[in-house]
Amino acid sequence: MPLGRLFVINLAKSAIRDLSRRPSANAYGFAQRGGDLLALDVGGEQGQVLLSTQLLEEFSAGTRLANTEAGLGAELVDIANGKRRQIERADAGALSYVADETGQLRLKVRTSRDSAGNMTGNFEYLYRPLDGGVWRSFGKLTIDGKPVESFAAAAADASRSSAYGYVKWEGYDALASFPLDGTGTGKILLSRPDVDVDTLIRIGRQRRVVGASYATEKRQIAYFDPELAKLAKDLGKALPDQPLINIVGASADENQLLLVAASDTQPGMVYLYDKTKRALEPVLPVRGELQGVKMGQMRPVTYPARDGTQIPAYLTLPPGSDGKNLPAIVMPHGGPSARDEWGFDWLVQYFVAKGYAVLQPNYRGSSGYGENWYGKNGFQAWETAIGDVNDAGRWLVSEGIGRADGLAIVGWSYGGYAALQSQVLEPALFKAVAAIAPVTDLGYVAQDARAYTNSRIVDEFIGNGPHIETGSPRRQAARFAAPVALYHGTRDLNVDVRHSQDMAKALSSAGKSVVYREYKDLQHDLGDSAVRTAMLADIGQFLETAMAGK
Repeated sequence: MPLGRLFVINLAKSAIRDLSRRPSANAYGFAQRGGDLLALDVGGEQGQVLLSTQLLEEFSAGTRLANTEAGLGAELVDIANGKRRQIERADAGALSYVADETGQLRLKVRTSRDSAGNMTGNFEYLYRPLDGGVWRSFGKLTIDGKPVESFAAAAADASRSSAYGYVKWEGYDALASFPLDGTGTGKILLSRPDVDVDTLIRIGRQRRVVGASYATEKRQIAYFDPELAKLAKDLGKALPDQPLINIVGASADENQLLLVAASDTQPGMVYLYDKTKRALEPVLPVRGELQGVKMGQMRPVTYPARDGTQIPAYLTLPPGSDGKNLPAIVMPHGGPSARDEWGFDWLVQYFVAKGYAVLQPNYRGSSGYGENWYGKNGFQAWETAIGDVNDAGRWLVSEGIGRADGLAIVGWSYGGYAALQSQVLEPALFKAVAAIAPVTDLGYVAQDARAYTNSRIVDEFIGNGPHIETGSPRRQAARFAAPVALYHGTRDLNVDVRHSQDMAKALSSAGKSVVYREYKDLQHDLGDSAVRTAMLADIGQFLETAMAGK
């Protein structure tokens, strides 16, 4: 079971304090959630933090001190001594709270549940007016006289008496604001006709909203603050390789800003900028070991799918290469509700350093490109998504970039699923398949979720029908022609390790070539430098051997 806890670290005293509420021994069950940090310096007092808190009902026979509330509430905690005071009573239906810049709770997200206690996927967003009082529903919302189907509230601004969040607007996710006054009449702050707006930019200890972000061919940040917009633009021009500038932190008065400058060939440098001195000071590199190492440039491209649809992708070639007749890798992203973006990618750069051309397709079923592109998602409409992935391999060969006898596919999570499922659709296309933490059986995904309250949502996401059989590579092992390498952590909470264990067994039973590496006690991201290093070397050797036909 996944567990989360919050800690505060006193650097001067080398002391650590647990901020999460400790449940009583008389509690029914245990708290998985340790809470979320909602606000700092509440009431202007340093060290006073607002936390969400999961409360549990307690055995009450023979005592009046037992807690009888259950659900998510909020508490004000003094990080110096651990003293806590309840600010918001527990709500069994609450999923999260949002505080404004003054530290007051303004937004609450609730979920509806079915008779079995499972979430239905329907959410309600509530607000509290500036003068306090009870929670109120946003009710029916409109923008420019048009009804808004859904509003995913993300931030609150007391100075403007507004809530920020995401709405569906003309087929794409857009950023909108709605007043906290019950009128329900909002306005679009940022929208695009080609991609989703997906990120709020917030800075400072009060998490002030200063902009929003979206990704076209490259990530773009639209600052609402003119001063920050000019600063980011000027720094982007002044620094090497014209990197993307992301403001990730600020002092209380916002006179000092913490920036990260990164690009496709630069893993990133952290800078401290002082507004009053107009001075920019490097703090530390994001990946210091790679300083001075030449990287491959990532280039946005499109290629035609079998039905003529142009699929956006990123092509990275080895430095100094003419880009012709190379061993090549198609690398589909995870998710599938995600997308690849321009920027530094350690997996891509490893393979590029080994001499491979790497193509990352944002196949149909990816998010970020609107509702129509996402479609039914990459599982229910796997033939469309995997067809696009395979078309990426064919395009590399047709353009003379990749060799037909030197084409491989590598992926992580859904990307690993896509790598395996590509064999089901077209066994002869790729000469080697490497899958890290892959989904291998759609039935397993639904089964694994049944112990959790989101099981109904997962069931609806996966769907029912013939695609459960045809879209599960474990059940189609006999169709495989290429050798396969599988990598998985035993504590994976996203994709259970049995997906790879049983895929390896199925391939072996079918007489297919398969190697399987298992990493004890690691989760989905295999977050261990030594393990990642060993895995990369292993994949490199596996691909080299497979390409040589050994």
